[in-house]
Order: sequence, then C-alpha cells, then structure tokens
Amino acid sequence: MLVLAHISDLHLDGTERATERAERVRDRLWELPGRVDALLVTGDIADHGTEAEYEEAARILGLRDGSAPFPVLTCPGNHDSRAPYRKALLGEPAGDGPVDSVRVFDETAVLMCDSSVPGSDEGELDEETYAWIEETLDGLDGLPALLAFHHPPVTLHHPLPDAYRLRRPSALAALLERRSEVAGIITGHAHTPAATTFGGLPLAVGPGVTWTLRLPWEGEGAADREAPPGFAFHVLDDEGRLTSHFRVAV
Repeated sequence: MLVLAHISDLHLDGTERATERAERVRDRLWELPGRVDALLVTGDIADHGTEAEYEEAARILGLRDGSAPFPVLTCPGNHDSRAPYRKALLGEPAGDGPVDSVRVFDETAVLMCDSSVPGSDEGELDEETYAWIEETLDGLDGLPALLAFHHPPVTLHHPLPDAYRLRRPSALAALLERRSEVAGIITGHAHTPAATTFGGLPLAVGPGVTWTLRLPWEGEGAADREAPPGFAFHVLDDEGRLTSHFRVAV
C-alpha cells in the first residue's frame, strides 16, 4: 500500500501571506502521528518562477537541509519556470527541457510529469514526455504506477480552470489504453479538490494552498482567499484501488 500526502498551487511570491499558508500545511504534514510514504507537490510552486521563490520553496519543503520526514516529489505548473526550478528547487543544472522524474517504491511508482508549456497557461504533455512515460513504464516491468502532473485533462465545470486544461487529452487517453499498469492520475491547477475519472481511471485533483476556487453555484467571486489551505491524502491499496481524502489546515 502506498500513502501519498498531496499539496498543490503554493504560488510562493515572497509575501508573508503565501509563506504562512505554505508553512501551515507543511507543519501539519510534518507533525503527522503516522508516516506517509511521500509528499507530492503538483506544480505552481512559485508564482513568478524566480530563483528566490524556489529557494524559499526548498526551505519550506526541507529539500536543502533534509528536514522533510519523507521524500518530497515535485512537478512544474504553468507559473513555474524550468531553468530556475531545476537550479534553485532541485539543485540540478539549469535546462529548458521538460522536468520529468520517477520515484519507485516497494510496490508501485509515481511518475512526475511536466505539463507546463513555456509562455502559456495551458498545459500539454509533449512528445518527449510521452516517450519518457512509455520508456519509464517499460523499465518498471509491470509495477503499478500513478501519473502526476499539473493540468487536469477534463473539464471541472468552472470557466477558469476549464480554459487552461491539458491540451490533447486524446493522446493521454490513448496511452492509458495501452498501459494497464497505470492505476490513476493526480493533478492540481484548479484550486478546488475534485474527484472524477479519465480514461476509465480515477483522477484526483488536489486543492490549492494559496486560495480556493469557488464554483459558479457557490456565489460571486472565483478566488476565496479566506478559505484555509487544503491538502489531500491518496492511498493506492494492494488491490490497485486509488482512494483520496481531502483536508484543510486550520
């Protein structure tokens, strides 16, 4: 069984507000009485994509001093910038290609895929990333896997995220039809927790840390900046079932 904590859309921008909200969720997760296997962060970690914002994220997430009590897995969003992300967050050489990575656990794997499109708020898994997914899954010899990226490939019934969702969802659907080892998809971007399906698989959308999206029937104003930051737990059990639990940090 794999248990993932999940946060998304921190939008760190150097302000006290953004820092406090990210640290509030971090403290809640760091102080869990039981251990989770990893923390998954699905993009829009920085608001402007600057090195200073990623340096702050690395500090908050314990990526430099080893203070995180479990592995921290990340992938970029549309507000992130690949070169500073690699350099200041991951401590890797700067580069402009997709930031794709995999973490293998005892009984499953998590593929963190880059759905960002430089210069655009829309998302897309490009051909390089699709080839990487296929090659990575081939190397896992049938081990169950979760795909994680920023942009949901489905409509979520609000004009804001629906205007900037994943391009070419049919390409992803075709991959999922070929790759039966994929057990589910985890995304962010929408700032609202949601659970649905895509390609016959569970799709979990994480809540936002920085603010929560109000849906059209919840009243006026899309961005609820007073709602507490949200996070999730995802459990992939031994039967291959993905279950998601949503929480807020008050």
